[in-house]
Amino acid sequence: MNRLRANVRADSPMDWLEIESLISHPRIPGLIGSSSAVQTMAKAIERFSPHRGTVLILGESGTGKEVVAEALHRMGPSSAGPLVKFNCSNLLSGLAESQLFGHVRGAFTDARESYDGCFRQANGGTLLLDEVGELPLWMQSKILRAVENLEVQAVGSSETFTLDLRILVATNRDLRSMVAAGEFRADLYYRLDVATILTPPLRQRLEDTGALAAHFVAHYNRLFGKQVRYLSRHALTLIGAYEWPGNVRELAHTIERAILLCENDRIAVDDLTPELINEASARIATIGGGWRESRTPDPTEDPGVATTALDVAMRSAIAQSLDDACGDCAKAAQSLGISRPAIYRKMARYGLRASSGRDSHANHDGDANRSFAATVDRE
Repeated sequence: MNRLRANVRADSPMDWLEIESLISHPRIPGLIGSSSAVQTMAKAIERFSPHRGTVLILGESGTGKEVVAEALHRMGPSSAGPLVKFNCSNLLSGLAESQLFGHVRGAFTDARESYDGCFRQANGGTLLLDEVGELPLWMQSKILRAVENLEVQAVGSSETFTLDLRILVATNRDLRSMVAAGEFRADLYYRLDVATILTPPLRQRLEDTGALAAHFVAHYNRLFGKQVRYLSRHALTLIGAYEWPGNVRELAHTIERAILLCENDRIAVDDLTPELINEASARIATIGGGWRESRTPDPTEDPGVATTALDVAMRSAIAQSLDDACGDCAKAAQSLGISRPAIYRKMARYGLRASSGRDSHANHDGDANRSFAATVDRE
C-alpha cells in the first residue's frame, strides 16, 4: 500500500488537471456527464416532462433518481407549484394514512391540529413517492385509489379532497418480480408503469466520472469555503477505474472526504480512500488478463479514440512504454507485465504504432506510465 502511494504521487505540473477543464455543461441541470446513458436519460426527461402523466423512475440506490424527478418537475407544467418528496420506507405503523392523506383535528389521540399529508402538501405541484417498493400491501390499494382518481380523504374526515398534481414514483426494487411474488399489487404496478426512466449504475458510465468529480469539487468548495482547483491525473485514472458500488452518491462522498483531507488547492491520490485505490489498481492490473471494458466498444469507432478516463491512462502507459523501449514491442510488453499478443491487441485498439508511440499520443502527458506501472507493482 505504501509503495503504491509513493509511486503515484504527482510531482510534475503535467500531473495535475484543472477542475475547471473537467466541468461539463449539461443540457439538463443536475444531469452530469456526456455518456450515451446520460443522453438517453435526458431525451426521456425532455419527452415526458411536458405531460402530467405518472413517471416511474427505476435504478439502484445512489444513481440519481431524485435528480431525474427534480428535472421532470422543473421542466413540467406543475413547476410553479411545490415539489414534495416522500420516502415510503418512512411510513409509521398506525400513522401511515395520516402521513400520506392527512388527518383532521381530534381524529386520534394527540391529533391536536389538522395535518394535510404529503398528497395535499403537493397540490398544485409534484409529488415524488420515493422507494415505492417499500409500501406495505395493505397501503397499496389506498395509494392506487389516490393515484387513479386524484382524490384523498383525511383520517377522521368524511370529505373527499380533489387533487391537482403530478405524481412521480421511484424505486430501486424490481417491481415486476415483486408482483410475481405477490409482494406488490399488479393493478398498482400497471398504473404506475406508464412511462419509465432508467437511471443506470455509475459502473456502466465510467466515462462520466471526471465530470462528476469536478461537479462535486465545485459543490463542496462552495459548501466548505475551500479553493480546490486541481485534481491529480493519477487520482482521476483511479476514479475512472473504480466500479462505484455506491454509485454517484459514493462518488460524492469520496470527493467530500478528499476536499476535507487535502491541505492545499489540489486533490492527490493520497486523498482518496484506501479501498478505492486498492480496488481500482487491481482492476487496471488486469489489462493483460482479460480486461472487461466498462462499455461495449462500437466497431465503427476510430480505435485511436479513448472513451474513458481509464482508456486514456492505458493508452498513455502503452505509448510511453513503446517509446522507452524504442519501439520494441516485446520489451514494452515486458515492462507492462503483459504478453506480446496482449500489447498488439491494445495497440490496435488505441491506434498506436511501435515506431512512434509517443507521437501518436502527443495530447497526453508521458508521465502517465508511472501511474500505470504503480498499479501493477502491488505488494
